[in-house]
Amino acid sequence: MIEIKVPTVGESISEVTLLKWVKKDGDYVERDEVIAELESEKATFEVNAEKAGVLKTGAQEG
Repeated sequence: MIEIKVPTVGESISEVTLLKWVKKDGDYVERDEVIAELESEKATFEVNAEKAGVLKTGAQEG
């Protein structure tokens, strides 16, 4: 299991929101495939899978 952490998005940004899951819980994902979108007060960021495998989501959108 790999725990996905919020990537560093900038010094002035201290909070992000999980905008949406691009992939669903239980989906197989490839390495570097976009799995989620995060939103800050300044921009939207994509989160990529670090390894291939089955996605198990632990956070809800919003």
